[in-house]
Amino acid sequence: MASNPSQSDGNVAPTSDEEVIFYAGAPKLRGETGLVIICLALALLAALVPIGLKMIMPNTDLNMIAIPLWIAAPLILLLPLLLVKKNKYRISNYRIDHEQGLLSKRIDTIELWHVDDVRMDQSITDRILGVGTISIHSNDATSPDLKLRSLPNPRQIFDQVKQRVIAVKRQRGVLKIDGGGGLSSVGND
Repeated sequence: MASNPSQSDGNVAPTSDEEVIFYAGAPKLRGETGLVIICLALALLAALVPIGLKMIMPNTDLNMIAIPLWIAAPLILLLPLLLVKKNKYRISNYRIDHEQGLLSKRIDTIELWHVDDVRMDQSITDRILGVGTISIHSNDATSPDLKLRSLPNPRQIFDQVKQRVIAVKRQRGVLKIDGGGGLSSVGND
């Protein structure tokens, strides 16, 4: 009796509908330069206000103001990193998962066959920094509009998502019908 080599060691050959992840990660901090600049300015202000007050009022004890502001300054600097890292994206050939939260978690999933439109936005700063935002518009009840912010190599991810949306819709038999002003989807469920 001939044995199947893929099953001899307990491994099974992957099927053709295997889920493949083509992006998993958090938004890039470099894509949030506006937030970084604002937090840097606020941290600098928090650190310098007590010094300025001491110069104006040299005989006043300002420890009640200075100590909290000096503690707040480095925490303000960490704020952009925390805000960026609280989001995680996982994009596969069948779905997009958006995970939110640092301590508690919430995960929203959009199946690609629900996607109606995909758009990529890249400001000039984003282009220089190599990041961009991909907007997903879908007929998903929980996440009809999802923005995947500050993604690296956004054009590559954008093209992959577009191609997979078309492929998954073909696979499911979903058709787009233009009825004179509106689009509707018909599918095999």
